[in-house]
Amino acid sequence: MSNDQGILRSSPRFAEVCERVITELGGTGFDGPVMLSGMIGSTLGWQEVPYLGLDQPLMELASHLVPVLDAPRGRPCWIVPGYAGFPSSAEPAQGIDVMRGEEVQLLGACLLETTHAGCWYVLPGTHSKWVYVQDGIIRRFTTFMTGELFATLSQHGTLASLMADDAGTSPQTFADGVNAAAQRGLSSALFGCRARVVTGTMPARDARDYLSGLLIGAEWREALALSHPRPSRITILGAPALAQRYRDVGAQLRIEVACLDPDVAYAAALAELAATCPTASQR
Repeated sequence: MSNDQGILRSSPRFAEVCERVITELGGTGFDGPVMLSGMIGSTLGWQEVPYLGLDQPLMELASHLVPVLDAPRGRPCWIVPGYAGFPSSAEPAQGIDVMRGEEVQLLGACLLETTHAGCWYVLPGTHSKWVYVQDGIIRRFTTFMTGELFATLSQHGTLASLMADDAGTSPQTFADGVNAAAQRGLSSALFGCRARVVTGTMPARDARDYLSGLLIGAEWREALALSHPRPSRITILGAPALAQRYRDVGAQLRIEVACLDPDVAYAAALAELAATCPTASQR
């Protein structure tokens, strides 16, 4: 189930929205713990929850759950803390970075893919994350504003006027964008999208795919440049259509890409957190 009741729409009615969602899910008589993750724990959310350091294992997230102080009476609600990375407390190449929400999917991935070897996970979206996990610990991660840039550039500014309403899907044009991202700096390559259309080299209906290839290709190139060790295999946790685009780039770069349903991973993590959730009396 999904809806449009994000933190901005829900504020300050978080308790009311929480109850409504539970009712819509058919859980009127549900009295178990409610797990909340993502921006609900930020300064804009229901209750701010401090970030964890990267030294805290994913499998121990349950011990760091924070109870919501003004949760509805008789409704135990817990917020999962996110992670913050700093160069001084992680492996080399870690810049200052944060995540909220992705840690739950990563916990689910660790539960479903039981391995102690180092694994690269990519969570594409508005703010794509590249995460290296080893022995259940996030060793480092990097965020890319790929989805946000795509939305902004395709709706506002010079490139937006090129985006045809009847745009189809052109795998070759997407691949051309990926290749262009490797040959030129991103800013120059982005203007190249406009130049292709206005000179008639590329039809306007293909501009969206070309822009997508440019941005995702640039993300891959930068991520691989920062990745040590360089991944020979990555696991994508993303919606099918977007995951396929990342799989296509992996094929172009000869990197094996596996896909894991993010909802399945999230559900596995929620089940684990609920089963190991501390009771209010333990707090």
